[in-house]
Amino acid sequence: MIRFFFKLIICLLLAAGTGIGLLALRSGDPFYTLYEWISPARFQQYDQLIQVVSAANGLDPMLVKAVVWRESRFDAHKLGAAGERGLMQVSEIAARDWAKEIRMENFRVEELFDPKRNLEVGAWYLHRTMLHWRQARDPTPFALAEYNAGASRAQRWAGGDGTGPISASAFQRNIDFPGTRKYVESILERYRFYQRRGRM
Repeated sequence: MIRFFFKLIICLLLAAGTGIGLLALRSGDPFYTLYEWISPARFQQYDQLIQVVSAANGLDPMLVKAVVWRESRFDAHKLGAAGERGLMQVSEIAARDWAKEIRMENFRVEELFDPKRNLEVGAWYLHRTMLHWRQARDPTPFALAEYNAGASRAQRWAGGDGTGPISASAFQRNIDFPGTRKYVESILERYRFYQRRGRM
């Protein structure tokens, strides 16, 4: 009798493992999906904040979450090599531009480690980059490249002011910084992953 129950438990565990594996494979990114199941708090803890700041800045929350995933892997205390901080790896220069625009006189750069503040500033900056490229058919790759490498480089890769006939795919091919090219590709891939499954 004990042997029967032991075999039954083994079969149930194998069936559950197989089912989970198949669902993960169908998601399009099995490793991400498995990590998300193992640690849902880490992957989903900022979703509500992301939705609020995205709505305030006219952005798709799935895109903002894809940027957060790429920039920090949801680590609010991450400090980048060039001093970028927090979830969206916001630079001090971008943060000071944000503070100036909203007339916040007592802004401290340490506030960028606060998830809410970081997402507010990062979404504001991403929105600003999207506005720079609003004439493009698909402004997202242009905006992401600017977010990562700066406006002057993005304009060089676009061949001017970004309002010409260059396509998003041609623009991506023009990116001659391998890190920025990979950055844009990985965020667009994660963004499509969220869109395919219909949720962040």
